[in-house]
Amino acid sequence: MIERLLSKKILRDLTWSPIVGLVGSRQVGKTTLVKHLQSQIPKPSIYLDLELREDWFKLEDAQSYLSGHTDKCVIIDEIQVRPELFALLRALTDQQREPARFILLGSASPHIVKLNTETLAGRIAYHELPPFSFSEIHSQFSQEAHWLRGGFPSSLLAPEPFISRKWLDDFTETFIHRDLSRLGFAVPAGLLRNLLSMLAHLHGGLLNVSALAASLGVTQPTVNKYLELLEGSFLIRRLQPYFANFGKRLTKSPKLYICDSGLLHYLLRSFDMENLLGNPAVGASWEGYVIEQIIREAPEFSSFHFYRTQNGAEVDLLLITPSGKKVCIEIKFSVAPSISKGFYQSIADLQPALSYVITPSGEFFERSDGLRICPLSNFLEKELPGLA
Repeated sequence: MIERLLSKKILRDLTWSPIVGLVGSRQVGKTTLVKHLQSQIPKPSIYLDLELREDWFKLEDAQSYLSGHTDKCVIIDEIQVRPELFALLRALTDQQREPARFILLGSASPHIVKLNTETLAGRIAYHELPPFSFSEIHSQFSQEAHWLRGGFPSSLLAPEPFISRKWLDDFTETFIHRDLSRLGFAVPAGLLRNLLSMLAHLHGGLLNVSALAASLGVTQPTVNKYLELLEGSFLIRRLQPYFANFGKRLTKSPKLYICDSGLLHYLLRSFDMENLLGNPAVGASWEGYVIEQIIREAPEFSSFHFYRTQNGAEVDLLLITPSGKKVCIEIKFSVAPSISKGFYQSIADLQPALSYVITPSGEFFERSDGLRICPLSNFLEKELPGLA
């Protein structure tokens, strides 16, 4: 069992919240994590998997079954296939409001399963379980291996590259052909496959929905719907621009990233480091990988943006800490990075408390102009925890 960073937060929230929700991509390890934590839950628990017929039938008369287990923490896996249960869970929770009544696991966000966000408002503490972060597996895998294969357990832990590639292929096809249809979305498989391929080549760039719609031969609302499905299934991230009253013309479109670097490389057909290093998208891939690792490990309640003006000022990642402190982060795929004039202009605009340039390796040092040159592993281990 690889210890997950989220474990302590889940156990913490079980001490006060009636319901804890754990969402994330398929095959990311939600079930494994919750079963690992079962012995630490502060009351007896039972586990139900709605993909098993036996457990599905137990909830045919869900009210009677759950009312008979009010002394236990009931864990319901794959909750998204039975969205009608949410209203019942709300009613049962209101009848007996105490910590650790239910743990809900789902492979899609509440929005995607058409759950009204007010259904469980004030009753549930949500957590998103991402693929393995580098800090979780750094003792077993190199940064290069993690970046290449990504963090999905079956891809990263595969004994040979072919198996990793085959798993990512099966994962993608299953998502396209089965998962969305089970959620009630009829999406043409070929169109979605083409969209994923296009998004991989747009990784790290500004999202232009009208251009995507024209390339696919569909309307902009259709593309927006598919993007919501992919984002709600935790496969893509739209990083929003930072707006402030600087009197400048700011970029308003979000930047698009494939969340998992292994899935990105599968879509780019880059299956080994030699191929990846020769791919024109290698810099964008590294940028997305670094951003994803930082977002996963940043202090709770942090917010994340990028900053870009039409005059060329740009910051790859603007991290705003829970206390409101701004941190500018530039990401370079070089151990001897050259710093652009646009980054310095952004620092002048934003007036951050700290500014970093993240590199793949090398040593940490601070320049005379205040910039901190920092390898990713050093930033995650030593710098990021102190930003809270």
